[in-house]
Amino acid sequence: MLTERQKKILSAVVKEYTETAIPAGSRVIVNKYSFNLSPATIRNEMVELDRQGYLYQPHVSAGRIPTDKGYRYFVDAIMEDRELTLEEQKKLQKELLKLKAENTRLNRTVVKLLSALSGNLAISGVIDKNEFYDFGMDEILEKLSGETKIFIGKENPIREIKNCSMVVSPYKTKRGERGILAIIGPKRMEYARNKSLVDYMKKLLGSSLVLLLLIDLIYDLRITI
Repeated sequence: MLTERQKKILSAVVKEYTETAIPAGSRVIVNKYSFNLSPATIRNEMVELDRQGYLYQPHVSAGRIPTDKGYRYFVDAIMEDRELTLEEQKKLQKELLKLKAENTRLNRTVVKLLSALSGNLAISGVIDKNEFYDFGMDEILEKLSGETKIFIGKENPIREIKNCSMVVSPYKTKRGERGILAIIGPKRMEYARNKSLVDYMKKLLGSSLVLLLLIDLIYDLRITI
């Protein structure tokens, strides 16, 4: 069990490494994340987090990066779920409608949008396609119970991407087709944002996009009147 101080330090290291891809040192954590502690105290706590397997020091003179265990603890016990802003939601809705109006295949549209917004690889497909199972998703599908899941590093059931993380969720269209959405990227990905993207895209795929846009237009009119 981590102390509140250790949780805050772990969270700061995750944030710093996500943004910079550079191992975080104690002095950076103190100066950038407003800890009212000395670098020596932060360093001692980081050493303890290292000892417990939550952080890892690539070499002696480097700062530290989160391990798979550190990321898992961050996702399960520290990270707060976030929702897309209203502006982000509208952008997704309108882009999806625009691409559908251009007769772009839905799966290709979804992949394009998720990749652009997350900066990571995105996958979307109907579950009963053979090539989808050939990609290695069959084991993942067996593990999904309807909600969005996050697999980190070695937890990843797809053998070829054990050094990556994946945010994945099943979805169901208005026509009853079952599919799957996934964002695959480095372990330092923005987990909360990517989860919110998958969750919202799943909501769009199961809803009437035209109705959602009408609701937004009515909401905008109410604000401007």
